[in-house]
Amino acid sequence: MEYRSGSQIREDFLRFFEGKAHRRVHSSSLVPANDPTLLFTNAGMNQFKDVFLGAEKRDYSRAASSQKCVRAGGKHNDLENVGFTRRHHTFFEMLGNFSFGDYFKKDAIAYAWELLTSAAWFAIDKEKLYVTIFEGDEKVPRDEEAYQFWLEVGVPAERIFELGAKDNFWAMGDTGPCGPCSEIYYDLGLAASESGADVPFGEDDQRYMEIWNLVFMQFERASDGTLTPLPKPSIDTGMGLERVSCVLQGVMSNYDTDLFIPLIKRAAELTLKPTSENPDMGHPVGDEKGAASLRIIADHARAATFLIADGVQPANEGRGYVLRKILRRGIRHGRLLGQEQPFMFEMVKAVRDEMKVAYPELVEHAERVSKVVLAEEEQFARVIEKAMNELDRTLDAIKQLPSVLDRWNKTPESAPDYKEAEAAFWVTFELVHRTVNKNEARPKSRHGMFPGRTAFFFFETYGLPIDFMEDAARDAGIELDRAEFEKAKIEEQERARASWKGGSQKTASPVYRELAKTEFEGYSALRVDGARVIALVKDGVGVHVLSPGEEGEVVLDATSFYADSGGQVGDVGWLYAADHTTVLAEVRGANKPVQGVFAHKVIAKVAIAVGDEVDTVVNGEVRAATMRNHTGTHLLHAALREVLGKHVKQAGSLVNRDRLRFDFSHFTGVAEEELREIETIVNAQVLKNTPVETLVDVPIDVAVNDYGAMALFGEKYGDKVRVVRIGEFSTELCGGTHTLATGEIGVIKLVGESSVASGVRRLEAISGTGALDEFRRGFEVSRVVPGGAAGLRDRLASDEEEIKKLRRELDGLRLKAAQAATADAAAGAIEVKGVKVLAKRLDGVDKAQMRELVDQLRGKLGSGVVVLGAATAEGKVALIVGVTKDLTGKVQAGKIVGLLAALVGGKGGGRPDLAEAGGSDVSQLDAALGKAGEVVGGMLG
Repeated sequence: MEYRSGSQIREDFLRFFEGKAHRRVHSSSLVPANDPTLLFTNAGMNQFKDVFLGAEKRDYSRAASSQKCVRAGGKHNDLENVGFTRRHHTFFEMLGNFSFGDYFKKDAIAYAWELLTSAAWFAIDKEKLYVTIFEGDEKVPRDEEAYQFWLEVGVPAERIFELGAKDNFWAMGDTGPCGPCSEIYYDLGLAASESGADVPFGEDDQRYMEIWNLVFMQFERASDGTLTPLPKPSIDTGMGLERVSCVLQGVMSNYDTDLFIPLIKRAAELTLKPTSENPDMGHPVGDEKGAASLRIIADHARAATFLIADGVQPANEGRGYVLRKILRRGIRHGRLLGQEQPFMFEMVKAVRDEMKVAYPELVEHAERVSKVVLAEEEQFARVIEKAMNELDRTLDAIKQLPSVLDRWNKTPESAPDYKEAEAAFWVTFELVHRTVNKNEARPKSRHGMFPGRTAFFFFETYGLPIDFMEDAARDAGIELDRAEFEKAKIEEQERARASWKGGSQKTASPVYRELAKTEFEGYSALRVDGARVIALVKDGVGVHVLSPGEEGEVVLDATSFYADSGGQVGDVGWLYAADHTTVLAEVRGANKPVQGVFAHKVIAKVAIAVGDEVDTVVNGEVRAATMRNHTGTHLLHAALREVLGKHVKQAGSLVNRDRLRFDFSHFTGVAEEELREIETIVNAQVLKNTPVETLVDVPIDVAVNDYGAMALFGEKYGDKVRVVRIGEFSTELCGGTHTLATGEIGVIKLVGESSVASGVRRLEAISGTGALDEFRRGFEVSRVVPGGAAGLRDRLASDEEEIKKLRRELDGLRLKAAQAATADAAAGAIEVKGVKVLAKRLDGVDKAQMRELVDQLRGKLGSGVVVLGAATAEGKVALIVGVTKDLTGKVQAGKIVGLLAALVGGKGGGRPDLAEAGGSDVSQLDAALGKAGEVVGGMLG
C-alpha cells in the first residue's frame, strides 16, 4: 500500500470516478442553498437532494465530489468529542460518488472494491477489509443482492456481516427516498484496539474503522410507512477523506495524517513556549490534555476558516452561534496551553496554506477571515474577564446562601425586617441558580453545591469549560453538580435537534414535487403566448379552479415572469386569456417552490382552470426598473472591491423596482470620501454605456477560472452557469435579468450606509427615475435653504450643536443643584456597627452624575457606604451604591444594591466598591433608602 498525501487521495478519488463516466462536481457551500432545514452542509448528497427527490434535473446521471462538511450543531453535533477521539471532527471532507437512476448495487460495489484494492489505485490489503449488509426486517428482506455482489468481487463470506436498520438502512426523512446500505470497514490492527485484546469484528470500534458507506436508494416511504420500489433506484456514497488518509498513511489517528500535522505544529508554535524537553514546540511532552488542545485548535481552525469564507459570521443565534462556539472553544484551549493573546487568527493562514490547492478561493478570503477571527478573539477576552467576575460572585453567593436562608427562617413574619430578609434570600438564590422559582419550598433549596444548571449557564453564555469551573469551585470549597450539568447539556442538544430537523425534510409542499419544469423565456421576451396551466394551488393544496377574487398560485409550462432568486424579486404583471385581451389574473410576484417550477402569485379576475391556455405578460416598466438596479449591484460590487479592497465579498442583496440593497464583507464604516469615490466610479461606468454581455451554459470551471467570475454567497450553481460580464469591469455568475448596456441605468445614487452585523456592511442605492426623484428633492431643498442640501446639513449641524450645548448647560445646573443639596449630607450619615452609612434621594440627575456624586460623598465620609436613589424621567428607579476601599472586605456594593433593588421591584449588581441597579416601583424608593442602614448592618453580622 503506497503512501499518499491527503490532497493526492482526494484527486485520485475524483479521477477514478471520472474514468467511470462520472461528472466531477465542485463542493457546494457549507451554508445549504435554499434548504432551511439544514444547519450546515453535512454530507455529500446535500447538494443533490432535489435531484434525488425528483425536483431537479441535471444533464448528467453520474457524479463524484469532495464535499466540505461541518457537523457541530443541531442533529449532527460532534463538537464535544473533537480532539479527544481519533476520528471526530467539526470540519471534514466527504468523498462521494452518485448515481441518479443510472447504475445500482452491482456497479457501486464493484467500483468501491476496485478503487480500494486495485494495485493501480489505493492497493489496500483485502485481508484488512470487512463489509456489512442490511440483515432485513418485517418490511424489507435481507439485502441478498448486495451479499451476492460482494461475493462476486472477492469478499469472503466470513467477512460479510449483517446489521440492523440502525446501522444499515438509510432514509432521507420520515418520508421520501430510502433503502439499505452497505459499509466498508478497515482493520487498523491490534495496536489500535480499545481494550488491547484481539477481539473479532464488530466488538471494537477503534480497531475496525468504517471508511465508506454505500447507500442504495430503492424505496419511496409514504407517510403511513408503506415502502414502494422506486422506478429508478439511485446510489449515494460517502467516504471520509480524513479516515481513508489515516489508512493509506499507515497511522492510527486522523490527526496523525498530513491533513492535520502541519496545523497542529503551527498551533504549537502559536501557543507553546519552547523548553529543553520540547525545543520544537510540538505536542506537550507527556501531556495528553495539551495534545488534545492542539488537536482541537487545528480542527476548529479548519471549521472556522471555511465557515467564515462561506459567509457565516459569529453571532448569538443560528449558524453564527455555532461558529462562535467553535471559535471560542479553540481560543479556550489556547488559553489552557498558556496563550492569552490572540492566536487563532494566525491559524487561518495556516489553513489557507494547507488547503489552497483544493480550495483556491481561500487565498482571496484569508485576509477577511483572519480579521473576523481576530475581532472575535478580542471580544472573547472581554467576555472572559466578565465571566470570571460573575463566577466569583456566584461562588460567594453559594457560600452565603445557607446563612441568608437561616436568617429568613428565623425572622418572624411580623418583624420589621422580614421582607428585607426574604428579599435577601431570593436575590442570593437568583445569583446561585440564575432563576427565581418562588414555587420552590425553602427546605428544598440546595446549599453548599454549585448547581449544574448554573455551571451550564456559564458554559453556554461565556464558554467557560466545565473542568475550569470544577477547579474554581474546589478552590472555594464547593462541589459542582456534574450530573446536573450533563443533564442540562443533553436537554440543550435535544432542543437544538428539534430546532434543526436535519437534511431529511422536504422543503416544499408535495403538490409541487411531481410537476414538470416551467420553461422560462423571460430573458428574451416580456410576453409568452399559449402557456398552459399545469397546476393551481390555494393555501398549499392543489385545486382545479381559482374563482374570481381568490388568491392562489398558478404553475405554467412556460412563462416570461422571473421568479424570486439571487436577491432579485419576482416580476409582476398579468395573465391574459386565450383571446389575448381578457385579463384572467393579476400577478403579484413569482417564486420557485422547487427547482425549475415557477409558481405565479395571483389574484384571479375571472375563473382560471387547470388546462387553460394563458398569455403571460410582464409589467415592462417594473421589470426595467428592477433590471437597472440589478445591473447596478454588479457595478457597485466591483467598485467596492476597487476602493475598499479585494476582501469585499457580497453577503446578500435585495433588488426590486424601487432600490437596491447590497450587503458586503468589510470591517469598518465606509467613509464619506470613499462613498463619493465609489459613486463616481459606478457612474463613470454608466456613462461609458458598456454593453452587458450574458454568456449561457458556461462550464463552472471555465466561468470561475478562465473568466474570473465571482460566485455569490448562498446561491446554488449547477455545472453549467450563466455569466454576466460588463466589459473588463465586472464578471459574475448570475441568473438575474439585466440591462443591455450600462447607459440604460441612467444614474446611480447612494442613499445609505450602515452596519448589518460584525464584519458586514450595507449600502443602499437608487437608479433611473428613482435617482431623478432624489435629485429633484435636493433641488427643491436648495430653493428653500441657501446652499441647498449642503446648506441644510450645515444648518442642522449648527442646530444640533446648539442643542448639545444647552443640554450640557442644563446638566451642569442639575449637578450643581445636587451638589448643593448634598453639601452637608455627610453630616447626616448614620453609624451602623461602627460604619458610616449615608442614604440620599436625588431626583433629576442622570447615572453619570450620580456616580460623580457618589465619589464626592465617599471622599467626604473618608470611610463608609453611600447609597443614592433617584426617580428617572421615564418613571423608573435608579440606585447606586459606593463603598470605600477599606470596607469592601466586610460589605460589598453589589450585594447592598441587589437587596435594595428587590424592594423597588428591580435587580442589579456590580463591583464590591461600586454597583448600580434599576427598579420599577418609585413609590417604594424612600422606604428602600430607609432600609440601607439595616442592610449594611445585616452584612456586618
